[in-house]
Amino acid sequence: MKAVEWQISDTPVGYEETVAAMEARVTEIQEHSAAELVWLLEHPALYTAGTGARPEDLLDGSLLPVRATGRGGKYTYHGPGQRVAYVMLDLRERGRDVRRHVNLLEEWLIRALERFNVVGERREGRVGIWIDQGGRREAKIAAVGVRVRHWITYHGVSLNIEPDLDHYRGIVPCGIGEYGVTSLVDLGIPVTTAEVDLALMDAFGEVFGPQAAIVDA
Repeated sequence: MKAVEWQISDTPVGYEETVAAMEARVTEIQEHSAAELVWLLEHPALYTAGTGARPEDLLDGSLLPVRATGRGGKYTYHGPGQRVAYVMLDLRERGRDVRRHVNLLEEWLIRALERFNVVGERREGRVGIWIDQGGRREAKIAAVGVRVRHWITYHGVSLNIEPDLDHYRGIVPCGIGEYGVTSLVDLGIPVTTAEVDLALMDAFGEVFGPQAAIVDA
């Protein structure tokens, strides 16, 4: 397996710009003219509506901009204090199994959280990573939403470091209204984006294989 390239953007990147760049990279990977890529970034605050988004899950469309997107899933939030990882991998070389890819993304997040002594967990029927807060209370700390074109993956995951959790009130996150949303800082773990990036890169190698050079965007 060839090494996966990494790109890190230290300033917020617009959503439409990001999708266009991902789609271009997917084509290049499909044509074997570029390496697989993981892109770590942050978006300005907005809601994105996946292919399964339901109108009733948009509770307040005036709170933030809303953008339709081709990834799977429902409504989710992106904004400052949240690390987004867009993962462009070639499933032609990795088993052509989308369900396994989603499972590996979740495993990646679980192992990254372990670096901060946080126990992230899966839940049957709920994509993403959850925190058991005791007393039958749970909260989501990381979301997963993917798209696959010609067996090349894109979109990916988002991990809450210190976003404004009040922004989630405008949507039913991922269509699941019974549970809350949390972040590393909300759990009392004051980590930096750089520390989270290191944890993600370290855990990625355990789950997906070797990584290559980092390119600052």
